[in-house]
Amino acid sequence: MQSVTRIFDFPMYQLENLPLKKAFTTKYNNEWVSISTQEFIEQYNYASKGLLELGINKDDKIAVISSNNRTEWNILDIAILQTGAQNVPIYPTISANDYEYILNHSEATYCFVSDVEILEKVNLIKNKTSIKEVYTFDEIDGVKNWKEIIESGKKSDKDQLLEERKNSILTTDLATIIYTSGTTGKPKGVMLSHQNIVSNTIDSSPRVPLEKGKSKALSFLPVCHVFERMILYLYQYESIEIYFAESIEKVSDNLKEIKPNIMTGVPRLYEKVYDKIYAKGQELKGIKKALFYWAVNLGLRYEPFGANGWCYEFQLKIARKLIFSKWKEALGGNLSTLVSGSAALQPRLARVFAAAEMTILEGYGLTETSPVIAVNDIKNKAFKIGTVGKTIDNIEVKIAEDGEILVKGPNIMLGYYKDPEKTESVMSGEYFHTGDIGELDSEGFLKITDRKKEIFKTSGGKYVVPTLLENDLKQSRFIEQIMVIGEGEKMPAALIQINFNFMRDWCKIKNIIDVDTNEKLIKNPLVIDRINQEVQSCNKNFGNWEQIKRFELTPDEWSIDGGHLTPTMKIKRKIVLEIYKDLYQKIYGEN
Repeated sequence: MQSVTRIFDFPMYQLENLPLKKAFTTKYNNEWVSISTQEFIEQYNYASKGLLELGINKDDKIAVISSNNRTEWNILDIAILQTGAQNVPIYPTISANDYEYILNHSEATYCFVSDVEILEKVNLIKNKTSIKEVYTFDEIDGVKNWKEIIESGKKSDKDQLLEERKNSILTTDLATIIYTSGTTGKPKGVMLSHQNIVSNTIDSSPRVPLEKGKSKALSFLPVCHVFERMILYLYQYESIEIYFAESIEKVSDNLKEIKPNIMTGVPRLYEKVYDKIYAKGQELKGIKKALFYWAVNLGLRYEPFGANGWCYEFQLKIARKLIFSKWKEALGGNLSTLVSGSAALQPRLARVFAAAEMTILEGYGLTETSPVIAVNDIKNKAFKIGTVGKTIDNIEVKIAEDGEILVKGPNIMLGYYKDPEKTESVMSGEYFHTGDIGELDSEGFLKITDRKKEIFKTSGGKYVVPTLLENDLKQSRFIEQIMVIGEGEKMPAALIQINFNFMRDWCKIKNIIDVDTNEKLIKNPLVIDRINQEVQSCNKNFGNWEQIKRFELTPDEWSIDGGHLTPTMKIKRKIVLEIYKDLYQKIYGEN
């Protein structure tokens, strides 16, 4: 087998090295259905020929929109790439207007959707695009099903044409256009080549601390994002069985059913898991409750590789046996590795989960970098809490004079689709400008401190780094989301969405009544005072000019559907400011 140079080489690599009986598994009608490596290859070859029967040409664009991760997505992905066409994955949660923009901008000719809900959104705008036909993964009456493509491929005589197409595809050819869910403006189409994604996958593989051919992964982060997509290629490269969670709501149930060894997530997910466990601990009584809190406090002091000494390690061994083993059991029992990206991970979460023998490996990257730039590494003892790890192989990072992280390597995108000016604005010679501020420590660990464009000046000319304050305050279990504001104003302030569930539990303990609605909760003086305590505690870590002087609590939960957050859970700062302009006015008045 020659080396993997194009994305569609991964399944063949697995077949020749360590084929799996259960390469991909999805739940249909309450039953887990698996396909082997061999069956996967057969299916996508049929699909490729079916696409050729449709008349798909090299460099055609095919849009794929799925509400959940599933085997069909992966079959179609490889099928598209083998024909020399490009896969344009689209977030299912964006608006119909954004669908229209992306479909038109990418000039997609066909669209594959998962279910009736997405089909309805696409049908709203289909006649304003160049889409010739929409196919669905689910069986829907009166709508073309994607299995028609497979069946067409089974009868096709286009084997020779498919081989010619595959052989014509270079590693430097465009593989996919991924539209970023930017916090401002229209989505940008990031062009990634086969080489971009293949190199990133292979260069990330030495960090995977699992046994090839004997491990299971649970996948639920949207595969339309390059992070989860690259991870799925990585699992294929490492011969790790892939199971797709039914939905975010059913992740907990699926963990218990599948008992995976690894999963990827975002900090908010790990926060929710921790909060759930902590809430159960609060319900314990007597010695059990005392032991629970002892174990948690011990976990909060965790340092990797025995750095706390033998006495701590001895206590940790007891805590793991008595308390943390139950945490692990609740998540299936075999989960040893979790990967975190998209936003800053709270150090307390990294410590407690590692203490419970479920290490969260925090990493860093962007869509434009395919995506991994750096990731922590437990396998090779390069794991440092509070950092995003060391850079992966073949990638060079340097810190510009203004603190911006610049990156060079085979993973850097080809550019933004149809936007050479924007491409030029982020490229400086061979280096890509990430827009993030960071630092490399003496051991080569990378730490992210802020987004360059989010740093602001107060009217007094003082710089404020909002994410430093935000990340500090997000460690509070009382605070779900926070956005520090104050550009051009006399002082920094904050808009805060409290953790409504946790705050209500706290109110019960304190016998605080009449807080049944969010509006009543955020107006309660004792609730406001409790948040103020959190803010003041945070302020002690910062200079007077950057301290939060005022804050307002928002009545609703910040969400993707509400427009507050991007699909990758980043705050849309301009939109949040617009939504809460009355609260902004309340803080700053006419000044």
